[in-house]
Amino acid sequence: MKNTGMTRPLDTLGRIVIPIEIRNTTGIEIGDPLEFYMDDEKGILGIGKYNGVSCKLCNSAQDLSYFKSSLLCRECILDMKGNIGVTLIPITTVKKKPKESRVHRPTLQLLKNLRQLMLEHPEAKQSEYAKLLGVSQGRISQLKKLL
Repeated sequence: MKNTGMTRPLDTLGRIVIPIEIRNTTGIEIGDPLEFYMDDEKGILGIGKYNGVSCKLCNSAQDLSYFKSSLLCRECILDMKGNIGVTLIPITTVKKKPKESRVHRPTLQLLKNLRQLMLEHPEAKQSEYAKLLGVSQGRISQLKKLL
């Protein structure tokens, strides 16, 4: 269970408003029945859309069994065991680009180069100095303070 960061007050009649973001995400519409879950050990109250007593996959109400806290009918269980209606999803791996390593240059060298650039291009902007030296604008600001 994740923390949404949203808080709502309980009114004098014990009602609470479920934020629209959560209703949209979970598919809860106005008038839908809700089911409450409680974890005494953690002190957590959960709310979910009530699906009734039916198979989670086909909504059948006959020959139901619990499987990992979900109701499934016998037909769906047999279909899963026999891989009937199962589509294999190819797993592709995405190769990450190797991270470019930064070249560390001593501050004194950068100061010397910045001073040279400032003499050659006195009207240049800080962003232009940053591009020419290959550093960030923040680093140029730090170097200017040291000058």
